Amino acid sequence: MQEIELKKVEMDFQVREAYKTLRSNIEFSGEDVRVVAVTSCAPNEGKSSTSFHLARAFAENGNRVLLIDADLRKSVMRGLHKRGRVRLGLVHALVGKSTFDDIRCKTDVPNLEMVFAGPVPPNPSELLGNKRFREIVKSARREYHYIIIDTPPVGSVIDGAVVAKICDGVMLVIESSNVSYRFAQKVKEQLEKAGCRILGVVLNKVALGRKGYYGKYYGNYYGNYGN
Repeated sequence: MQEIELKKVEMDFQVREAYKTLRSNIEFSGEDVRVVAVTSCAPNEGKSSTSFHLARAFAENGNRVLLIDADLRKSVMRGLHKRGRVRLGLVHALVGKSTFDDIRCKTDVPNLEMVFAGPVPPNPSELLGNKRFREIVKSARREYHYIIIDTPPVGSVIDGAVVAKICDGVMLVIESSNVSYRFAQKVKEQLEKAGCRILGVVLNKVALGRKGYYGKYYGNYYGNYGN
């Protein structure tokens, strides 16, 4: 198993509480919900950050967690670690060159292990839809309480739906004021047609300092609590 040290990410009280709430909502979805795919409608909506912080929230609550970076086309997870070389990733296992044990990374966050994407392959959808990926998820179920899988945006490529189909549920991250209702509905329909169980939607990048319902409500609500 590889070993890495993650970059320190500072979060304010509101953000920490939001991820704790998200974690609780998934826990209350049922004991059968342990493998969760995270996707979005379009790039840059914050799905990878959501995946990471959600996985970390589960780990901080005493759960053994595996975060899998299945965004084989445009991974941003590789930028999370600052020390330790990641030689092997998910792609190496999907093409049969490495084992599940080989590609895992032990992090300096207790209870949290990660699998990075690896080199960009010419056939991401085919690799994620093959038997080896299902076997990796099956093996992970035996060792971890929760598996969080970061996937590409469903509105851009089909990879996210391919992954979500073998998960217990999928979470859709939508950037506030940047995705149309019609586009979000189209992505939702794509996931449903693929047989994915949609757990819910994360409204991301909400400007809490601005005027308006969300900014006013959450600003006032959290303002009554200290850090």
